[in-house]
Amino acid sequence: MKISLNTVLLTAVILGFTLFNSLFVVHEGERALVTRFAKVLRDSSSQVIVYEPGPHFKWPFVDKVKLLDARIQTLNSNEDRFVTVEKKDLIIDSYVKWQIEDFVKYYLSTKGDRFQAESLLRTKITNSLRSQIGLLTIKEIVSGKSEAGDSDDTQDSKRDQVMQNALQATSVSARDLGIRIIDVRMMKINLPKEVSDSIYQRMRAERDAVARLHRSQGRQEAEAIRANADRQSVVKLAEAEKQAKTIKAQGEAEATQIYADSYSRNTELFDFLRSMDAYRKSMGNGGNIIVTDEDNEFFKHMK
Repeated sequence: MKISLNTVLLTAVILGFTLFNSLFVVHEGERALVTRFAKVLRDSSSQVIVYEPGPHFKWPFVDKVKLLDARIQTLNSNEDRFVTVEKKDLIIDSYVKWQIEDFVKYYLSTKGDRFQAESLLRTKITNSLRSQIGLLTIKEIVSGKSEAGDSDDTQDSKRDQVMQNALQATSVSARDLGIRIIDVRMMKINLPKEVSDSIYQRMRAERDAVARLHRSQGRQEAEAIRANADRQSVVKLAEAEKQAKTIKAQGEAEATQIYADSYSRNTELFDFLRSMDAYRKSMGNGGNIIVTDEDNEFFKHMK
């Protein structure tokens, strides 16, 4: 009996396709579960089989493989509004680091759907943060210190306590999803826009008032400095004028004394020098005409 070439080729294609559908590979950082007729495969002891990284076989066309990411995941939550103990709103943005711990429980609770798992996890985190933040004031959350003034050196800050409490509370409830919570962090803490605008306006008004006060004080100090400088100027000018008059009077007295001493030593020479000085002052410019008696005492040295 002869087998045609087409039959051989068709048989090879069917066998290859069957073999291809019988083999699956689990990559590093992944785990896999196999379902058969919508039921998860179990071993002889009724334990669900979790496939580790590497090549594996399954029944073709019957078994279906569900790959699960075993790496650490990051869930970034959207900004949400929280109410403090003062009944004031805060806008807080947070994130969560999580990882699948129990692959069977994770698959049974979420069908292996990461979006469904993160949706459930986001709800748990938000509820936990909401209950924690509702016990604190804005100052305690933003500054990280309690109203009593405890420093971060002596104990964890209030903000760290909120994150630690949220981590512990969520870790307990997340075990039902087969998830391990690694870390919970608040990234940004903002006030609502309407509150921020009012605070900025109040801060601007306060800064304007302080600026006006500083300018007024500056003008007062400038006036005081100018008045003091004017007063010191008047005092110094008066003292200088007084000192100048005193020096001038002393100089005139010394000159008079010198003239007197000179006259007493040689009266004729002193009289002659005084006359020469008078001639120079009266006739020094030239063009002067003096009409006088020739016996005038003024010209006695001109004869």
